[in-house]
Amino acid sequence: MRKKVRRCAQLASTFCREQNRIPSIVKSPLLDVAALRREYETEGLRRADLAPDPMEQFSIWFTAAVKAELPDANAMSFATATADGKPSVRVMLLKGFDETGFVFFTNYLSAKGRELDENPRAGLAFYWVQFERQIRISGTVEKTSRKDSERYFHSRPVGSQLGAWVSRQSEVIDARRILEARLAEMTERFAGREIELPPHWGGYRVRPETIEFWQGRANRLHDRFRYTRRADGSWLIERLAP
Repeated sequence: MRKKVRRCAQLASTFCREQNRIPSIVKSPLLDVAALRREYETEGLRRADLAPDPMEQFSIWFTAAVKAELPDANAMSFATATADGKPSVRVMLLKGFDETGFVFFTNYLSAKGRELDENPRAGLAFYWVQFERQIRISGTVEKTSRKDSERYFHSRPVGSQLGAWVSRQSEVIDARRILEARLAEMTERFAGREIELPPHWGGYRVRPETIEFWQGRANRLHDRFRYTRRADGSWLIERLAP
């Protein structure tokens, strides 16, 4: 069986030059992506179930995911775009939320940091497959205070603190040994003293303008409710077609 799997992988990675197309193995039942499906079985989500404030509703769902010990319950897809609209997305970890928005930390000189400088808007998505739930968020982005960044930075493991100094995130490097050599350098530099917060590292806060709660239902007739912030700060709640 293992030999067969390895052979399939070899075939799938080889381009069929004589036919100028993707190998037929990609279309075999083993990799029939179109056939991958399952039915959703929850009882759904009603308007009466929702909190009037989306941050309260987020807290209810997020707390349920954490208490259920779902792996990486705070993992989220984080989407940004350049000034001319070229999108990019990556998975990140939520590190805080309150009535003002959603907080995460990263390298300000990274690709995402540069995109946020050009276009300070972003989209977030949480997906908890075990609960058949997802949450979509969009809004504006701002940097957190330096004090907040320092507080979180010094709560991290020492290795992670050093890593923030080591990695010039998103830059091309020739080999991993470059990272290892720089880690040794930073370890010596900060030996016996507190590791300083790098000037290029800190937090961002996404201030939501819309938040959508999605609950899977049978026959793909899912329940979707969108909160939209009004000019006076209150929230409009609307049901969306699945």
